[in-house]
Amino acid sequence: MREILGRRRKFSLRRGARSPLLRAALTCATEWQWPVLPGVGLAPGGGRPRACGCPDPDCAVPGGHPFDPVLLAATTDPRMVRWWWTNRPTAPLLLATGGRGPCAVSLPAVAGMRALDAIERSGVRLGPVIATPTRWSLLVAPYSLEELGDLLYRQDWVPSSLRFHGEGGYLVLPPSQLGAGGVRWERAPLRRGGRPWLPEIATVLEALVEASTSAPDGGSRLAY
Repeated sequence: MREILGRRRKFSLRRGARSPLLRAALTCATEWQWPVLPGVGLAPGGGRPRACGCPDPDCAVPGGHPFDPVLLAATTDPRMVRWWWTNRPTAPLLLATGGRGPCAVSLPAVAGMRALDAIERSGVRLGPVIATPTRWSLLVAPYSLEELGDLLYRQDWVPSSLRFHGEGGYLVLPPSQLGAGGVRWERAPLRRGGRPWLPEIATVLEALVEASTSAPDGGSRLAY
């Protein structure tokens, strides 16, 4: 029996080691020092859209949120990361935003495509961009709630479609699978000294506001 259990454990470890999600989680945690944890994942079955693995039948973000462990368990410890994804190789990869990890500003996917085109034409340098079927997230350097509040106060207008992901929040990272589909890098991270380069929130927010208000027809590129 002990020999059988040993073989099963070795098979589980080999299976976990091949998991693209484990490799991505280890890169985030050990090379980039971003605190991560596994998401709840999707319920078994092949229906579309896929249901969340949590008890809520009306879950708004199927598969892509913390459940067990909770968000406070996010870590950069490679031993914990390996244990999580060895036991759950398909669990979505979550980034705990703020603190040691990046923050982000997100907007609806269609608005995100328009905004990125306008921002890149303006010459503003962006950092990593995460694309899900419903929203795009622009990663930025960590900021405090006070810093964000002051920045928003100084703006004459901020698109209502924007969401801000700071301390106490989370994002789903590639190559996770959610109920609505896959998560991918629209703009892959560029490393600087082992960690991806991140722009400041002020730079990105001002670029988004400018992109939104400079539509040729007088409307907003960030409308949805």
